[in-house]
Amino acid sequence: MAFAFVGHVASAAGGLALGGAARALGAVRPAAKPLHPRGRVVKACLYRHGLEPPLGVEFLDTESIDEVLVRESRAIGLPGSIPDVQGLAIRVPKPDGGHGDLLFATTGWGKLTRFTLTPSRTTYGRPMTTLLPYSTDAGPVVLGARLDGGHSVELSCAVGDGEWRPFADLVITEQDGGDPTISFDPVLNQLPGLEQYDAVAKLRAPAYDQARASRD
Repeated sequence: MAFAFVGHVASAAGGLALGGAARALGAVRPAAKPLHPRGRVVKACLYRHGLEPPLGVEFLDTESIDEVLVRESRAIGLPGSIPDVQGLAIRVPKPDGGHGDLLFATTGWGKLTRFTLTPSRTTYGRPMTTLLPYSTDAGPVVLGARLDGGHSVELSCAVGDGEWRPFADLVITEQDGGDPTISFDPVLNQLPGLEQYDAVAKLRAPAYDQARASRD
């Protein structure tokens, strides 16, 4: 109840702020993507080993090897020498033939800093999280990603500000994944067991609406 209340209050101000940022960038830099305007799209394999004991979230508990698309980008699009909020998007196929999108941004890894955006010079120079939690049967779940050497990125999950639990490894193949302007939408494209809180969807909505309008 507390999270829902705080989330609904934050959604009004936060949504306007994100939408305003997208509109401002769209005005000075007309583009199909006001945020994360340029990126690299590559193919990757997501090795899900699941959780033991299970968390009760289908996507996190299930073992699978998935061929996925990955987009690495910089939020503002600043030159490479200047720190920027880095973005990592992963498109995962679903059994029904559709797909789900996961979006990560550079943050801290601690109990509070996992919810705080932090700039970095390189894509994997800092940990990344989904920043806002998913609604699950286990409670509010945040996903995180950290470089684990070479081209392997370890994906973890945590309930609220709890301990991180690794559930998968992302191995990037460096093969071209296609259109670098491809758009990922975690609100429209959700994975089994990971639902967006209404407040989170409202928080994200203005920025995504503005991005869709810019593409149109």
